[in-house]
Amino acid sequence: MTDAPRILIIDDEPPIRKFLRISLESAGYLPCEAETAEQGLRSAAAAPPDAVILDLGLPDADGLDVIRRLREWTTVPIVVLSARGREADKIAALDGGADDYLTKPFGAGELLARLRVALRHAAGAKSSTDSVFEVGEMTVDLAARRVIVEGREVHLTPTEYRLLTTLVRSAGKVVTHRQLLKEVWGPSSVEENQYLRVYLGQLRRKIERDATRPRYLLTEPGVGYRLAES
Repeated sequence: MTDAPRILIIDDEPPIRKFLRISLESAGYLPCEAETAEQGLRSAAAAPPDAVILDLGLPDADGLDVIRRLREWTTVPIVVLSARGREADKIAALDGGADDYLTKPFGAGELLARLRVALRHAAGAKSSTDSVFEVGEMTVDLAARRVIVEGREVHLTPTEYRLLTTLVRSAGKVVTHRQLLKEVWGPSSVEENQYLRVYLGQLRRKIERDATRPRYLLTEPGVGYRLAES
């Protein structure tokens, strides 16, 4: 167990912490627990975890503050678990630096899958210098600025290419509408959601086998988009 990824749980509900502890241990992780924001931040600083599972409704601080304070010094993956199901709450957490967001109640299987993606993404960000991204039958060669789907080169407009590569750099993670608009069109366009809908639709028609049932460019309703990582 000494080589197992260490997962910090910050949640004030004992039944949730117990459920998470059992689920994580059964999947080969090493969980540690904190029931307040301050305990969680101290634990993260004393023994940096490989990932954090965070509740937003903590007794001594809002979970959004915990995200901001962690992001001041670490890029550790943060998966939010919260009873807050509003789109605005999800967007605030993701824009604030969280890697993923699940609404309570949630299933252990989905949580573990999201956690695996977050850990893979973190490992890739630390160790990979590879300029080629591959998923399914799509290859994006960032150095050569080429996109190959099912063996054929796909010709993208500059805007479509910027949109795709922005998603590639965060593959497996939810990227909010606001983040995408800022990266692709600039800070003055963060409210222009129609740009995103139009170009995402064009991009899907070029790289998806069936644009109405996307395999690569996945929608997180009301929040943003996620590029499949596997």
